[in-house]
Amino acid sequence: MRFPPILPGRGAVVVILGRNQQKGTELITQIKADGGEALFLQSDVMNEQLLEQNREDIIQVYGKIDVLINAAGGNMPGATIAPDKTVFDLQVDDFKKVVDLNLFGTVLPTTVFTKAMVRNGAGNIVNFSSMSALRPLSRVAGYGAAKAAVSNYTKYMAGELALKFGENFRVNALVPGFFITEQNRTLLTNEDSSYTARGNTILEHTPFRRFGKPEELLGSIHYLVSDASKFVTGTLLVVDGGFDAFSI
Repeated sequence: MRFPPILPGRGAVVVILGRNQQKGTELITQIKADGGEALFLQSDVMNEQLLEQNREDIIQVYGKIDVLINAAGGNMPGATIAPDKTVFDLQVDDFKKVVDLNLFGTVLPTTVFTKAMVRNGAGNIVNFSSMSALRPLSRVAGYGAAKAAVSNYTKYMAGELALKFGENFRVNALVPGFFITEQNRTLLTNEDSSYTARGNTILEHTPFRRFGKPEELLGSIHYLVSDASKFVTGTLLVVDGGFDAFSI
């Protein structure tokens, strides 16, 4: 998938933080080829000192930070419970690692970059939660717990920042439904591109009867980071083809 054009396409300068130098360089090359302005900085959402250096590097180049999108996340096999396993097979250490990555990988960047926003008098933060935070899904025990914490943290920070620093600070979260990505492709599809049993179960509970396309998140992201949502904070914006609204 190409990098979402909606932000640089609207005049935003995009700074990408990531561990993979090659992938980061490919993204900024793509953005610049489309006429946008972008910068890649090697980072780690679990390394507070490195994040602080990233913040100062961005300030030095661009002068301020307006928006933070916390999109880091992931899962581990040991933090899941397969159909042929029970809760007693859960690997607690892996569970902790998944919580660290998804929750503290949101908390640390938020804490670090909000300092620059406060100095500038305004800031907008968008976190990535998950459908597993709203409805306990089978198997993903650690990931669901971590993303539920992200949702709670989003709402807490919305009030905390607005009450302490004013109405120019907003915190919201995007809640994607089911999108086929490299991370979950083998869980949802077979080698012949047909759907797995889990993939079919998800579609049976999705009124649109299909998985989402990554670009279908763009409008929601643009809404949350723009003045179109100026009076919106502490919100969980669901993009799921109706999955959360559907029962039987």
